[in-house]
Amino acid sequence: MDRNPTFTPIDPATWKRGQTFWYFSKMAPTGYSLTIDLDVTHMKTVLKKNGFKFFPAYLWLVTKLLSQQEEFKIAEVNGQLGYYDTLTPLYATFHEDDKTFSLLWTEYDDHFPAFHAAYIANQERYGENYGILARPGEIPPPNAYTVSCMPWISFGHFAVHSYENKPYYFPSVEAGKFYEKDGRLMMPLSLTCHHATTDGWHVHRFLEELQISMNTFENYLTL
Repeated sequence: MDRNPTFTPIDPATWKRGQTFWYFSKMAPTGYSLTIDLDVTHMKTVLKKNGFKFFPAYLWLVTKLLSQQEEFKIAEVNGQLGYYDTLTPLYATFHEDDKTFSLLWTEYDDHFPAFHAAYIANQERYGENYGILARPGEIPPPNAYTVSCMPWISFGHFAVHSYENKPYYFPSVEAGKFYEKDGRLMMPLSLTCHHATTDGWHVHRFLEELQISMNTFENYLTL
C-alpha cells in the first residue's frame, strides 16, 4: 500500500513538455473537460458474481490507469515541478441522514482485492464521521486527486472548476447514474484536465484503456 508517494522532480528547461506547460499555465491558463458513456455491463456482472462492490472497483481502476501516464501525476511541491509515482483517490462518502458528504481517501494498492478490503475497512472506520474530512486529525496525501460519482443523475456533461488560484494539475473524474441502452448498462464519465499537463492524446489513451479494462475486469480479481 502506497502511504509514502515518491516525487520525482522535473527540469522545465529539458522537459519535452516544458514550452507547452509554460504556455497553458502562464500565458493562456486553460483547462478542459469532456464526458463519455462507458459500457459497465461486464464489469458489474463480474464484480457481483465475485462479491465485490462497484464503487471501490471504479476508484481503483481509474487510479490505476491514470497512474500509468506521467502527465496525469504532475504537481508542484515547494515551487518544484515534478510528478508522483502514483495517485491516491480522494472521494466523497455520503451521509443519508442529513444528505451531506465527507471526503475520504484510500491509499492505492496494485492489487484490487487488497484495495477493496482497505476501502471497506475505511468505510467501516470513518464512514460515519461528519465534517469535510472523514479521517480525524489527518489530511489527504499530497498525491490525492478528486474522483467520485453522482449516482442520482445520468448527466450528458459535467465539469469541475476550481476557483482558487493555485497550481493544481491533477485530473478530476466524476461518474454518473447508470442507465440502460440497447440492452447494455452504461455509465457517464466526466474527465476534467489542465491543458498545461495533458492533451487529447493522453485522454484518449486513458479512456480507451478504461473501457478495455472494464471489459476484462476478471483479470484483476486475484492477488
